Amino acid sequence: MGDMSGSAAVIVDDVTGGDSAAGPMGDMSGSAVVMPARQPCPVAAIEALIVSVPAVGNAFAEGSEETLLVKVIDEDGRVGIGESVCTPAVVKAMIDQRTIHFWSQGIKDVVVGADPIEAAALYDRAYHGSFYHGRRGTFIQAYSAVDIALYDLAGRQLGLPVYKLLGGARTERIRPYATCYPGDIYDGPMSAVLDEITRQAAIAADQGLTAVKVPVLFGAEVPDRGIVEFVRTCRSSLGDDLTIALDFGYRWWDWHDAAWALRRIEDFDIAFAEAPLRHDDLAGHARLAAVSPVRVGGAEFAAGRWEVREWLTTGGVSLVQPGVSRAGGFTELMRIADLCELHGAQLIPHSFATGITDVANFHLQAAALTIPMVEFRSSRLGPSRLRTELVHPPEPEIIDGYAALPTGAGLGVELNDELVAAHTLDAASGGSD
Repeated sequence: MGDMSGSAAVIVDDVTGGDSAAGPMGDMSGSAVVMPARQPCPVAAIEALIVSVPAVGNAFAEGSEETLLVKVIDEDGRVGIGESVCTPAVVKAMIDQRTIHFWSQGIKDVVVGADPIEAAALYDRAYHGSFYHGRRGTFIQAYSAVDIALYDLAGRQLGLPVYKLLGGARTERIRPYATCYPGDIYDGPMSAVLDEITRQAAIAADQGLTAVKVPVLFGAEVPDRGIVEFVRTCRSSLGDDLTIALDFGYRWWDWHDAAWALRRIEDFDIAFAEAPLRHDDLAGHARLAAVSPVRVGGAEFAAGRWEVREWLTTGGVSLVQPGVSRAGGFTELMRIADLCELHGAQLIPHSFATGITDVANFHLQAAALTIPMVEFRSSRLGPSRLRTELVHPPEPEIIDGYAALPTGAGLGVELNDELVAAHTLDAASGGSD
């Protein structure tokens, strides 16, 4: 075969059939194609940046709106991006943590020098080297951004969208739903909340969405009968054609009370009930899920597949809602999607962040069998500079309730470097303006 030192090749046999007069090392024309093997371009650096902008009119932020942006840069200067939607200063410190010993390895020490296409293997290596980190929480939250960025970078290197790296498309289109959050007005008249939700739902419908989630966040002063009446009125106001889910914001401490309410909203055609009980009450969720006529969701803040498995087994829910940018990135969310298939459950990933998380969810739904919808933060329902300006395009076109599969390399979005440069906080500021 000659001297092949310093080079690599892949020989693909011609399987078209036919006789060959040549010997095993004879004329190979027409019988094989010699293709150059991929030359890995390793990760050269990781940057963790707290990006903070004034939260003008943003109902989910006070003073400033922030995200933890991660850049993974290869030796040729290509950049993959990811984000973590947890406390930025905390997760930044985790990413910047240096190696102490073999059970306390720094994320950068694991990833720098590695091939980004091996993202899943790198996740496992970093996870098993993080016993001292308290890894079920902040470590996974931080590594989520790194994992997303690794897949983005690998896709850019190969010229492929992330969903192809995850195994290919299982669906031809993506179904997003919008969360209609009216703001912190739940201590006022119920009619005002309903008016604002109705207004936002109309905007969502005009954008092309056919599914919304309604937060039901009233305090204890509103009795459960009032909650049932509110849901009834929501269905009447929003119409029968709109898919409606409810977010109860961990309203109930007792599963009996939650069951009483969920039984009485059955006729209002509710897609799922998110966060009806305290987040950690898995026993209560199991009892509620066993009797509820409405699909019970949970695990919004679960970190990694091991915690989500507890929700599916001990908690007995048929819907889990961990986020790609807080529960382990693409690597763990795909594993969670497989867990859901084994347990007869659905995965609907949480997302109320920037366009990075939203488009990551689109790739997830494309690649996973068990994701029927993904949460989508429509910029038309509430102002957010990070949502509209951090990446381009900020959000996709939605037609008749669906968006097309992402087509660009990697995530398929481009970072606004000028915004990042102008609004990156010094680490010493602690992540607030």
